[in-house]
This record gives sequence, structure tokens and C-alpha cells, in this order.
Amino acid sequence: MPQLRNVLAKLAFIATVLVGLGVCPSDARAQRSSESLAIPDTDDGLPGVGPIRRYDWFRNLWNEKRKQWASRIQADQDSVVFLGDSITQGWGDSMGDSFPGLKVANRGISGDTTRGMLLRLDQDVLALKPKALVMLMGTNDLEEGADAASVAQNIELMLKSIQKHNPALPVTLCRVFPASASKKRPADQIQAINTAIANVAKNFSQVTLVDTWTLFADEKGDAKPAEFPDLLHPNQAGYSKWAAAIRPILSTQGLIETQADTFTLEPGFVSLTNGKDLTGWRLAATKTSAAEEQLDGKPSTSDGRYVAINGRIVVTTPREGRRIQQLYTKQEFSGDFVLKLEFRATPNADSGVFIREPQLQCRDYPLAGPYKNLKSYRPGDWNELVVSVKDNVAHCTCNGEVIEEALKLPATGPIGLEGDHGQMEYRRIRISQNQ
Repeated sequence: MPQLRNVLAKLAFIATVLVGLGVCPSDARAQRSSESLAIPDTDDGLPGVGPIRRYDWFRNLWNEKRKQWASRIQADQDSVVFLGDSITQGWGDSMGDSFPGLKVANRGISGDTTRGMLLRLDQDVLALKPKALVMLMGTNDLEEGADAASVAQNIELMLKSIQKHNPALPVTLCRVFPASASKKRPADQIQAINTAIANVAKNFSQVTLVDTWTLFADEKGDAKPAEFPDLLHPNQAGYSKWAAAIRPILSTQGLIETQADTFTLEPGFVSLTNGKDLTGWRLAATKTSAAEEQLDGKPSTSDGRYVAINGRIVVTTPREGRRIQQLYTKQEFSGDFVLKLEFRATPNADSGVFIREPQLQCRDYPLAGPYKNLKSYRPGDWNELVVSVKDNVAHCTCNGEVIEEALKLPATGPIGLEGDHGQMEYRRIRISQNQ
């Protein structure tokens, strides 16, 4: 009998190790004790700082959700995991079917704080061996009286754990949505959290920060009732805007839109890209880099700011928040011509198209201007710029609406794409020259 007990003990130990490594069958995961999933009774010895909610309703919801997820560890492997609170939970198990073809796992718990998410990060998120993460968190910390520093500290601990788990795992970090002082979430305190989050995010190369605060805020910095009926939780219109805001990031991460663009050139037009790399372009010198960078045959610039992906030139989000750079064609263009291209911007993104020398502001126009009143602009989607040059004067339209009637140009020069802040994508860049 002692020998049998020793064998059983060894088997139990091996099973425990396998569970910890995430290689056990899903039924073994499901048998984890409810105690390991429950909220600890005190904060003693727990990681992070700030509030952990222990209201009865929250304990019940926390336990219910986590037990359900424990039974899905294997089924949800290799998902894009959404981690958050009620705003994330409210999107639904399939994230409202906003990302067709993408395997997703919703790990939002209504009422959760950043410290609560830190406690459950390993079991609820990293155990899934996710392909990517989308994170939105911090609003409930405010309601519990926490400050921006504690929120940032908890998020930093989460990002360090994610980095240790997989330093190449893409993380999309969303700024805290606007709400209302009536919900104990005044605009200035939310902005303080968002500033603190940005300061943390810049230290992690795998993190892309998305400006989902400016996307939703009204002129006072509060939520809009048309998108947040209770001034805290988005309705369908709000979720649709959120999906549109992060879809371009997921595309750049290689998770969606993985096929090459099949666009066919119109007669008389030639493409300024080969669809595969940055051949024909050069990165201009900057204050930090005195030499131009030649890019023939290269899929990206050395710093990864400009990347060729499936026929697009992507100007990625700079980690430091803002970095001004210019990518130019090696070829210069004189005489009359028509330049056509399409662009897609993340919320509040700022870029520009250089035409010989002057810059045509190319931004997320409704938020970043200067053309804020366009009726046909499509936020988070592709928009077409057409630049018709005659006698060194450019007539410019966006989706058919005039944005510059007569932009004066020098006699010759290249075509350029600027990067400033946010992510901007360009595709179908083509030109027809009158000889």
C-alpha cells in the first residue's frame, strides 16, 4: 500500500505540472479547485496595487466566468484574447462577430479592476497561448478611488508578464474610454490614466497604443449619449466604432486581411509600389539619422516604422507617441499628372502626402483635421485621394469631395508619405503622367 500511495502521489504531481504548463486535457483544467479561481479574501501577498472588488455580486460573477473559462482552456487555444471589464464583457463571446474568420476569446468581467485582471492574467489569458491580446482597463479603478499611478503600475506588471511569456506577442492597448463625472469618472482623471498608460506602453516594443479616448470623447471630454446611453457602456454603434479602430492594427499584426490586394491598374497608370517591399522608395534623413536609408528589396525600414504588407505601405504607430519621418519615391515627377491612392487611419492618426514638396495633410480627418466636415469620409476604412496636377497647381479630393482647390507646387519633386502619430496605411499608389 505505501508503494501504491507513492505512485499515486507522483502521478498527481505530474498532473499538476502538466496543468501548469497548459499541456493537459481540457477536463484536467476544468477540475482545478474553485478555491484557485476565487478572489482571495485579503490583499496580503497579492501582486499589484489598488482595489480588488469583493462585493457579493462581483464574487459570484468572477467565479461563474472563471469556472466557465477553465473548461475552455483547450478550445480557446491560439485565440486573440480580449481582456477587460464590463465594456469588454458586453461585446459578447464572439466580440459581436466584428472580426470574421478570427478566433477570439472574450475575457472581460464586469466590474473588474486592473489589479483583478493582473491576478487572473496567467490562468485566464496566457494559458490560452494567445496569438494576440487586446486590452482595455482602468475605468473601474477610478470608481473605487484609485489614481493613475496605481493603474499604470498594474498594467506595467501585466505587460512584463506578457513579455516574459512571449516577447513577440502583439498587444493592442486601448486608451480608457470617456465616461462622465456623474459616474465617478471625470474627464481629467481619465486623461491622467491615459497619459500614464502611454508612458508605460512606450517601454514595450510589442505594444500598440490606440487612441480610443479621442475616438469617443465629446467637446468636454465626456462620453456621448448616442454611443454610450448610460455614459459608461457602449451601444452597438459604439462597439462598431471600437472594432473599426482596432481592425487596422490587427491587420498590421498579420491576424486579418492576410491576402494580397488584387487591385487592377487603370489604363495609363503605373504603380509606385511593387506590392512586396519598399523598392523605389527612400527614407529621408532626420535629426537622429543623418543618412538617407535606401530600401530596394527591403520589406521595411530598419526601425520598422514603414512596412510593406500585402500591397500596402503601413506607417506604424511610434512607441514614443509621436515621431516625424518622411518616405519618398526615388523618382521625381514633373509636368502634369494624376496621382491616386487610398489611405486608412487609426483614430486621431496624423500623416501626410508630399506632392513634389508641399504636404497635403492626410489624417483621420474628423478627429485630427484639417478637413473635419467631410461628409463622405469613412473612419477606420479606406478613403481615396485623387490629386490632379496641371501647370504646377494641384486639385485634391477625398472620396470626391474637394479638400484643396489649388495647391501650388514646384516644377518637379518626389511623392512622399509622412509619419507623425497613430497608424496610417496607404495602398494602390499610382500615377498617370501626361507626356
